[in-house]
Amino acid sequence: MQTEGWDRPQDALARAAEVLSAPLPETMERLSRTLAPLVPHLAVARLSSVCAFTPTQFAGEQEVAGRITAAELARLSGQVPIGEPWQGGAMLGGVLRPALAVASAGVDGRAGALLVVVRPFHAEPLDAEPAVVQRLWDLVTVHTARRTAEADPAQAASTRAAAGLRARVVAELTDAHASALSAILGTLRAPVLDDATARRAAVDLAVSALIQVRAGADLDRAVSEEPADAAFGRLADELRPLLRHSPVRLDLQPPASHRSLPAGAAHAARASVRAAVLAMLEQGEALHRLHVGWRVEEDGGGALLRAVVRDDGPGLLAAEALAVHRITERLAAVDGRLVLDALPGWGTTITVTLPLAPAPGAADGGADGGARNPLEALHPREREVLEQLALGRRNRDIAQALHISESTVKFHVANILTKLGAGSRTEAAALAHQAGLSPALPVRAVGG
Repeated sequence: MQTEGWDRPQDALARAAEVLSAPLPETMERLSRTLAPLVPHLAVARLSSVCAFTPTQFAGEQEVAGRITAAELARLSGQVPIGEPWQGGAMLGGVLRPALAVASAGVDGRAGALLVVVRPFHAEPLDAEPAVVQRLWDLVTVHTARRTAEADPAQAASTRAAAGLRARVVAELTDAHASALSAILGTLRAPVLDDATARRAAVDLAVSALIQVRAGADLDRAVSEEPADAAFGRLADELRPLLRHSPVRLDLQPPASHRSLPAGAAHAARASVRAAVLAMLEQGEALHRLHVGWRVEEDGGGALLRAVVRDDGPGLLAAEALAVHRITERLAAVDGRLVLDALPGWGTTITVTLPLAPAPGAADGGADGGARNPLEALHPREREVLEQLALGRRNRDIAQALHISESTVKFHVANILTKLGAGSRTEAAALAHQAGLSPALPVRAVGG
C-alpha cells in the first residue's frame, strides 16, 4: 500500500491525530478528508451508540450522504462483525452501492459504532486498506466514547441532539411501560377469566413487556428513523394485548408505504393512537369494533402521516376524555394536530395529522407544476355523497336523496373521510369546496 500521506507509520499517526483533534460535530467531515487519499469515496456515514450528541452523522457528497437513513445503517450493522472489515453492496440512500464497513466496540466491549464508506460505482475491492480503516475507526470510537462520558453538564445540556435522543428514549420506554400496565390490568379485570388463568396471562404479559422494553432501549438509542410499515407493525403489537380479552374487534390498516418516518413523528403517532384506543375502550359495552389505519400522503406541498382511529360506539366521546392522555401536548411538540368527530348514534373518529419532511419536487409544485386534486381518489357514488355533505345534509337526508340506506351512507362517509384525510364531515365539505366541487342544488317540485 503506497498512498500519499499514509506511506510511513508516522504519517498514519499524524492522520489519526488530525481526526481525533476535531470537535465532535466535525469528526466525520475530518475523517472523510483524511481517508480520501487512502480510500476514494463519495460519502461516509456513522451509526453510534457511544456518542450521545449525534447517533447518526454523515459527510461527503450531499446527494449521497443526504439520502442515507439510520434504518439502512441499522440493517447493515447486523452484517458487520466487530473488528472485521466488510466489503460489498449495501442499500444506501435507496440505491445498491459498493461500500466498506467497519464496526468497533465501545469501551465496555459491547457494540459501539459502525462506519460506512460509500465508494464509487465499479470501484475495485480493497486489499490492505480496510485493516487500516478498521484500526483508525477503533481509535475514533474509543476516543469519542471517552469524550462523551467526560463532557461537562453544560456542554451536554446545550446539545439539542443529545437532549432529543434522551427524551425520545425515555418517552418510548415510558409508553411501553404504560401499555404493559394497561394490558395487565385489562387481563386481571377480564370477567371471562378465572383468577388462576388471569394471573398466568398477566405474568406472560409482564415477561413479554420486560423483554420488549429491554430490546427497545438498545435499539432506540441508535435508530432515529423507522419505515412507516415497520412503525405501524410496532403499534399493532402494542394494541393487540389491550384487546386480547375484550370482545371488541380490532381492524388494522397498515400504510402502503416504506417511507422512513422521523422517529419523533412515528413515536407521536403510536402514542396518540394508543391513547385514543384506550379512551374509546372506556366507553364500555356499547363498543364492538375499532378501526386503526395509517396513511402517508405525499404531494407537491410536502408529506403527511395521517392516523385514523374509528369506533362503532355511541358517538358521545368528548375531547375531555383525551385530555388525561396529554395527546395534544405530544402532538404540539412535533407540529401535529388532532381532530375528534363524534356523531351520536354512529360512532367517533379521531384523526391525527403529523407533518413529515417535504416531498421531492415540493419546491416547484411537483413534476407537472400543479397540485393533485384530492377528489380524484373518490368513486362516483362517493362524490355524490360528498356533494350532499357539502350541502350540510345529515345521513338520513342523504339516503333519501340518493335512494340508498343510511348504513350505506355511513359506509361511504367513512371512506370519504379516509381518502381525503379529513377529520370530520365539516372538514371534508371544506376540502370539497377548495377542490372546486359544485354541489348539486336540491331539486324542488314546481306546480302540482
